[in-house]
Amino acid sequence: MKNNLLTHNIMIHPKLADALNAQIAQELTASYSYLGMSTYFDEQSLDGFASWMLNQHNEEQEHAMKLLTYLQDRGGSVSLAAIPSPRVTFSTPLEVFKISLEMECENTKSINELYELALKLNDHATKSHLQWFLDEQVEEEKSMEDVIALLERIGDDTAGLLYMDDKLGQRKAEEE
Repeated sequence: MKNNLLTHNIMIHPKLADALNAQIAQELTASYSYLGMSTYFDEQSLDGFASWMLNQHNEEQEHAMKLLTYLQDRGGSVSLAAIPSPRVTFSTPLEVFKISLEMECENTKSINELYELALKLNDHATKSHLQWFLDEQVEEEKSMEDVIALLERIGDDTAGLLYMDDKLGQRKAEEE
């Protein structure tokens, strides 16, 4: 009987487990999208942009794994959804970053909804776990907005684009 009580106390609410599974899928979809964006930049010989997007890809995978591990630690079942093929063609680097910002804003909205569900279900552990993601999303959106602002300032200036390529290529994975 004691083991059943312990197991029951750590089990996550089924609605929250479903929402976490959906967020895992969203993080993996974003990861795959960033990988597609990286290949676009690689084909444009913009290695710095490609590397930056590859770091984004890796970061989103880490986010998905944090959620997946948390769900398992709480006794929830993982249900991995199919991930759609990412877009790999774009018209400009600016378009890529505008799409990235939209994707991050959608992710923020989803995490906020997940947090609200945890609040409604009085699941303090999940709220605590999600706080890191909420803070991370502020950084993600700001990062995209900064690159967009610089790309808009650069316009069609090739020298400016090459400068940005060099600057973005200096980003290290540890900076995540």
